[in-house]
Amino acid sequence: MNDTDIRYRPATPADAEALAELINFAGEGLPLYLWERMAEPGESAWDVGRRRAQRETGAFSYRNAVVAERGGSVIAGLVAYRVADEPEPIDAETPGMFVPLIELENMVPGSWYVNVLAVFPQHRGQGLGGKLLEIAAEQARENASRGESIIVSDANTGARRLYERRGYRFVDQRPMVKDDWENPGENWVLLVK
Repeated sequence: MNDTDIRYRPATPADAEALAELINFAGEGLPLYLWERMAEPGESAWDVGRRRAQRETGAFSYRNAVVAERGGSVIAGLVAYRVADEPEPIDAETPGMFVPLIELENMVPGSWYVNVLAVFPQHRGQGLGGKLLEIAAEQARENASRGESIIVSDANTGARRLYERRGYRFVDQRPMVKDDWENPGENWVLLVK
């Protein structure tokens, strides 16, 4: 199979299962960790992820997503949106895990924020991540954004290499707050283009 076998399209609510998996890959297990804590009685963490991906609003809404599909199956995805023009105040009730991420996001007001970029493992190494970053750059231009931004774990060296090859550069970092979440990273790193 080659690039012509791949179709890039806006996500739909029917893509919720694949989006939940891709969001969790991109978030290195943090989304699943959080969804477990959000689950209602009788609901699994994956149910929460799918429900959130099917929402009409919110960061992880399918409305902010583009998927790559081959043979009718989703193989990769992008979730991106414009950061508010004014920094978001950090409420005293904000869980500590989110504070460093919000602090970094607040450094890039008006940018096009690539929140999720993920490829299912069996489809990696085929240029899908690079193509999705090109789509994000096009979206940034269409939305008159002030550049592009990404936050990545310092332990995710493969993703960081991809972003840097695509013109992203280091701006700042914040220590991760992990609670019980297990991740080899120590810092969240903000990259901009």
